[in-house]
Amino acid sequence: MPTPDTHPRSVPFAGRRIRAALVGIGAIGRGSHLPALARLAEEGETELVAAVDIDATAVEEFSRANGIPHAYTDLERMLREQRPDLVSICTPPTLHRDQSIAALRAGAWVWCEKPPVPTLADYDAVEAAEGGDGGPYASIVFQHRFGSGTRHVRRLLAEGAVGRPLVAHCQTTWYRDAAYYAVPWRGRWATEGGGPAMGHGIHQMDLLLDLLGPWSEVRAMAGRLVHDVETEDVSTALVRFESGAMATVVNSVLSPDEVSRIRVDCERATVELTHLYGHSNADWRITPAPDVPGEEAAAWQDFGADVPSSHLEQLRELVASMRAGERPRSSGTDGRTSLELIAALYKSAFTDTTVRAGEIGPGDPFHTAMHGGVPGWAPVVAVSQEVSA
Repeated sequence: MPTPDTHPRSVPFAGRRIRAALVGIGAIGRGSHLPALARLAEEGETELVAAVDIDATAVEEFSRANGIPHAYTDLERMLREQRPDLVSICTPPTLHRDQSIAALRAGAWVWCEKPPVPTLADYDAVEAAEGGDGGPYASIVFQHRFGSGTRHVRRLLAEGAVGRPLVAHCQTTWYRDAAYYAVPWRGRWATEGGGPAMGHGIHQMDLLLDLLGPWSEVRAMAGRLVHDVETEDVSTALVRFESGAMATVVNSVLSPDEVSRIRVDCERATVELTHLYGHSNADWRITPAPDVPGEEAAAWQDFGADVPSSHLEQLRELVASMRAGERPRSSGTDGRTSLELIAALYKSAFTDTTVRAGEIGPGDPFHTAMHGGVPGWAPVVAVSQEVSA
């Protein structure tokens, strides 16, 4: 008879709410993270104990208005005094690396807005600061992966119901005018991390990778066709996947008729998602091949209860992972994959080469800068000259 386990594995956060802190109270913090945290608080899952922002007056007013007991302008102090279980990071990308590492070292899990960090080197540094088995882990906000539509289509693809994926198209064609780029930090490598591939198209590319699996190579072009910026304002890419499937990717801020779209042509059906900033069941369409039996094709249309993609749905799964002590989706290697594809897209476009998965590592200039130091794309550094008498 086996000896009873007298030291059962502890259950993380058992019997209590997860203590959360919100860092950055701008539009994304107020409009997406706060409502998600508040909803889970209503359900007894979370407790928002602190907010952090550089504007002392704003964060104090924000905290009072939303019933948050503690307001800070110093992240490190908040981490010491409140010891949160989860830190939600909604600050500009250049701050993500240091803030994520600080939170992880303080024992908190991290939920960080996209783009996760400006470079692959930064991402690797954050991942290195994670805990061992059981966390804490750092997860990236890729909310388009979540919801009933994506879940249903992912299952059909994984089970082979619609056949092998063959051809795909990933489109983020949006419109941003000169006033948008008049904001000083936009369009600059140091502060925005990249152009539409990094700041806009990353969501659809991440969803494409989530559906089709690992990519193997990319061939790309990029340009500055309209805006006076350091980064690109449009890019196109051809991507081959390990499965053999091939995809076209277009990222643009030059497109008055704005749309976000993913289309996957499989052996037995075409699966298409058309939306803008978020999707529900009605935004998906499955078109069967002519020889698919009607009863089977009809079953594919049953997406179940409509659960739109959202920060809330991702946070639900993240909290479940925290309670199980498991690495969440959109973290670690899984969270890195879309950032690696973007780095490869830039390297291919700026060096006129085909880039293969895994080739951008330490020592590669694109590992530490998305522009890779390439003349014409890298920021121009002014060199002061001293004139001797």
